[in-house]
Amino acid sequence: MTDMFTESQMLDALPHLTQFRLTTLIEARIVLPLRTETGPVFRRIDLARIELLCELTENFSLDDDALAVVMSLLDQLHTARRDLRAIAEALAAEDPAVRARIGAALANAY
Repeated sequence: MTDMFTESQMLDALPHLTQFRLTTLIEARIVLPLRTETGPVFRRIDLARIELLCELTENFSLDDDALAVVMSLLDQLHTARRDLRAIAEALAAEDPAVRARIGAALANAY
């Protein structure tokens, strides 16, 4: 299965997506395709994002401004989770005494 999709492939893969809607999402910068010599291409993550955007639009009647806010919040959440995972991996490599001190400090913070 490919990791890059043309506009045509995106439209084929997502039955609820129209050319107009895709163009609107791109112009609103909610979805940012990669620009190539042959035209825009989309990554697998873009496919998932657009599928979610279509569901939010259909099920909750969200407009483009609301979609942009929701996607921004989701992006922030994913970034925070990635950062937390990196911190957890770094802590796992530390001595038990260091981990215990950090654990105690975190326990006292909450």
